[in-house]
Amino acid sequence: MRDGYMTEHRHDGAPLPERQPRVLLVDDDPVNLLLTGAALRERGFTVVEAEGGLAALQQLADWLPDVIVLDAMMPGLDGFEICRELRDLPGFELLPVLMLTGLEDEDSIERAFEVGATDFFIKSSQWALLAARLHYLLRAARVQTALRRSQSRLSRAQDLARMGSFEWQGDQGLVLEPEALRVLGRGPGVPLSLGEAVFLIAPVQRRLMIARVRDALRQGCVVDCDVAIRGDRVLHIEAEPQFDEQGRLVGYGGILQDVTDRRLAEDKIRELANVDALTGLPNRRQLIWRAGRALEAAQRLGHACALLLIDLDRFKNINDTLGHARGDELLIEIGRRLRRCLNHCDQIADPGIDGAGLRSHRALEAVGRLGGDEFVALLPEVGEAGQALRVADAMLQTLREPVLLEGREYFVTASIGIGLYPHDGGSVVDLLRHADIAMYAAKAEGRNARQRFHPDLIGRSREKLETETALHKALERGELVLHYQPKIDAVDGRVRAVEALMRWRRDGAGLIQPSDFIPVAEETGLILPMSAWAIAEAARQVAAWRDHHGIALAVAVNLPSRSFERLDLVEQLQAATRAFGLPAQALQLEITETGLMRNIDQVVPVLHRLRQSGVEIAIDDFGTGYSSLSYLTQLPIRELKIDRSFVRHLGEREQSTAVVTAVLALARSLRLRVVAEGVETELQERVLRELGCDTMQGQRFAAPMPADALVRWLDRWRARPV
Repeated sequence: MRDGYMTEHRHDGAPLPERQPRVLLVDDDPVNLLLTGAALRERGFTVVEAEGGLAALQQLADWLPDVIVLDAMMPGLDGFEICRELRDLPGFELLPVLMLTGLEDEDSIERAFEVGATDFFIKSSQWALLAARLHYLLRAARVQTALRRSQSRLSRAQDLARMGSFEWQGDQGLVLEPEALRVLGRGPGVPLSLGEAVFLIAPVQRRLMIARVRDALRQGCVVDCDVAIRGDRVLHIEAEPQFDEQGRLVGYGGILQDVTDRRLAEDKIRELANVDALTGLPNRRQLIWRAGRALEAAQRLGHACALLLIDLDRFKNINDTLGHARGDELLIEIGRRLRRCLNHCDQIADPGIDGAGLRSHRALEAVGRLGGDEFVALLPEVGEAGQALRVADAMLQTLREPVLLEGREYFVTASIGIGLYPHDGGSVVDLLRHADIAMYAAKAEGRNARQRFHPDLIGRSREKLETETALHKALERGELVLHYQPKIDAVDGRVRAVEALMRWRRDGAGLIQPSDFIPVAEETGLILPMSAWAIAEAARQVAAWRDHHGIALAVAVNLPSRSFERLDLVEQLQAATRAFGLPAQALQLEITETGLMRNIDQVVPVLHRLRQSGVEIAIDDFGTGYSSLSYLTQLPIRELKIDRSFVRHLGEREQSTAVVTAVLALARSLRLRVVAEGVETELQERVLRELGCDTMQGQRFAAPMPADALVRWLDRWRARPV
């Protein structure tokens, strides 16, 4: 058995080769089926596709997969109804079902679990994470099946003649039936004294077990416990007191049961629930549990403990450049290195057999993964702050060594924030928050550094407020500017339009890229007035090009989904175009696929009004979200923009070519234009032309540039030899 799928056997008992895990993929959208099915097959799964709920139920009538991947929202029978029906069918009670949801909708997720889904997954193009989640479900199903079988065997053994029975009386000593002797590893003719039985108990539990027996004798109560014995085995003991005619306790009688398999299965399930599936390190749940126990021990024993929050520097650059698979490899290697920096206990911390408790709070020491590129190191006992700083320095040093990915060396650094108990917080939440503040301070100092928390660092919040205030003033002072990047016709090379990209020329700080201020603008709501400014500025610039240079260009403006939720967006656009005497077609609007699907019910009516007014609409970053084909057929869009992540490896990886081909086919069927973003090489350009892409945009032709520079670039572009 491997990763949750079975090793089958021939009739003569000889094993057959292991087969790939079988997946039934259910979705009403043929494009989603194509993309998801191709990604899973590439990762070693056998995939059978079913287009809709009825097709899935028909397929299951004579075929049993290892796991079902089920789209939640489908016409007719949706995923919730299918899952409910499956759970009522014999043989499908424990079959793993992964429900795919398009949004992080708590109600949908809660409903998925109510109808019997095993787990849920937010739709995305992170195929490696989806495959890892499926392997996790398959492994958990295998362990759950093994556990149920073990429990069934135990139940049958208890029903049949009390297998493994024993009696102990003071005058007769310990009497074990042959079955009980076999359980203890003794032959039927080899008796066992009480003293010998005691020495069979594992030394770590012997004293506890003797104390428990003495308490039972003193109180005359039932004994019901698990005990570890030599040979890494666990016995379950049930014994009832026996009394004479005068009511005096004279002994005990009961059964022995070897429950080693059951405990191993329980330990495995516990491990799966507490371990990060990618790195094998403790996950967020386990880390918080360990940190809570460490703080309790520190308070009781009067020592300090520390939390180190480790965040990789510029991990997104590697992830975006090399792909998520290489990014996952990097995270696994980083986890290994951090773990080597601690004298780490490999066993998942847990109360131990029969509640015996942890033998030492040092067992709580751990490096774990919070999520994404964030790791946490827990030091349950530190003599002084310098010890935590030395551990952080060791981690920074080991991370500076190059990582080998795809045969090339890459260098990764980290920023580490340190929170010390009790000085920096009295709870796990406080320590994590303060370590986070310290970590951001380390990043602000240039990254590749560590920083211990101190109250002055709370000024980071003040700096964020200052950034927000500066953004307010940026609008008033005219510090925001638009740069423009051409969209090139793939056939004749003419410039079809330009895309407006916002920059901030902050006083004293130079030109600031969107990634450094747009998140603050979105979080604070400033993105709405900034978007309104971008519309008006784009209209003004189109008119200036027309009036001063005789250039007729349409400008595409990126808007967040929140802008499309405004009821006055149409009037805002009309006012901007009327103010400069422009046709409605002079401005185009772009909304990301993720932003579109996040609030589609509110966005769609506004899109229809915009289209009726003559404004063209494009879906940006297409392929990175999970829009439904049924929605695309109803949306008043004119253009799809293929995300640069699919263009990056075009001509190098078959999967990238397959995705772009699928998007182009979809666009042709819906009569939509297609723009390929991020075109940087001659190979990418050639492949896109061969595939029939309409328009291209990227560094291959021109970087984003100011308005006056665009005029000069246009002159050179038109004068180029064709």
